[in-house]
Amino acid sequence: MSTPSKTHRPDALTMEVVELIGDVVARFYADYEEAAGEHALTGPQARLLSLLSLEPLPMRKLAQKLKCEPSNVTGIVDRLEARGLAERRSDPADRRVKVAAATEQGRQVARELREGLHFAREPLAGLSEEERRTLRDLLRRMLGS
Repeated sequence: MSTPSKTHRPDALTMEVVELIGDVVARFYADYEEAAGEHALTGPQARLLSLLSLEPLPMRKLAQKLKCEPSNVTGIVDRLEARGLAERRSDPADRRVKVAAATEQGRQVARELREGLHFAREPLAGLSEEERRTLRDLLRRMLGS
């Protein structure tokens, strides 16, 4: 005979924090979509370009970071490549592996995208440096990094 599993109901404060995180994420994505649209990019194209502006990455790694199928990443890279924002090249560590990389024009667009994120930046400007560090550290802890 199995015993019924006990579900632990979160307290009101936890639920409020979860709702606030959801609101922040939704507003961030809306802001990101708007900034991407100003460059005639979709949200996924803009997010991939932002990742590539930091470092060249193999397609499989991009798919993991974007939480999508590698075939989707291939299509996104194809469209960015057609616009001159990204390119494929051999991985210097393993020439059998192809990596995607942002071109200089792609890195410039990624910088402009970051600068166009008002919601992501403006509320943080109202926090002190110590508060921003605390927020950063708490977010890292939540993500396990």
